[in-house]
Amino acid sequence: MDQLSQILENLSFNADVFFSGNLCGIQSLGGADSKKGHLHLLKSGVLTIVCEEGHKVTLDKPSVIFMPGPSKHQVIASESDDAELVCADVDFHSGSGAALVNALPKFICLNIGQHDPVGRTAHWLFEEAFNKQAGQQMIVNKLGDIFLIQMLRHVIKEGIVIQGMLAGMAHPQLSALMTALHKRPQEQWTVELMAETALMSRAKFAALFKDTIGQAPSDYLTDLRIALAQGLLKKDKPVSFVANEVGYEHGSALARVFRKKTGLSPKEWLMKFRK
Repeated sequence: MDQLSQILENLSFNADVFFSGNLCGIQSLGGADSKKGHLHLLKSGVLTIVCEEGHKVTLDKPSVIFMPGPSKHQVIASESDDAELVCADVDFHSGSGAALVNALPKFICLNIGQHDPVGRTAHWLFEEAFNKQAGQQMIVNKLGDIFLIQMLRHVIKEGIVIQGMLAGMAHPQLSALMTALHKRPQEQWTVELMAETALMSRAKFAALFKDTIGQAPSDYLTDLRIALAQGLLKKDKPVSFVANEVGYEHGSALARVFRKKTGLSPKEWLMKFRK
């Protein structure tokens, strides 16, 4: 299985389209309580996006703006700009989704054409979004998910990830270990065993891992296990079964770590997730 598929296999995410059409005026998005990222796809016209972090870009050709994590920003277009666009909320949920967001640039701008993979999906998404047909919303949201995966593929291919999960997957000295951790989280991993798998000394491995991933090896493993546990809980697996699958001897051991990381017990988290 390739690196991106390994990451996405246990990742819960979705892109929900909330606007499609002609924009006129100023729309403020990503308020203080928002935990979602955003995708903006410009089909035609002129569009300006201003982010609280300082990014400002004016687009005058088919383009996509991708902000993986929460970002307070304004989308601006005048009546004469004739801006036609599709906007989507991007939710990576918790666990490994947070790790993925941290691994990505905060702001990605990309021109799109009808002949590149991202552009072809965007063109299909535009067709569905601007033509009212049966099943439109379902197709648009599914296309949003596909488009999101293609954006992640582009980020990896172009090497724009500097630190985080994706950087670890692509690192020549860490990729084998990262694959092993994701495939066998239930093993009794120690820093020594991780270093041995990476064919490095413990000290060199620990320093390289933290520089590349942004976390200590043990912290990354804990976050990974909690993310995988959340995925299994959403499938209604018993807590004791989930604990064994992700490397804990019994349910109470998982519950202690789970509460420390999320502030909730596994059952409380599942109830909140399903509200």
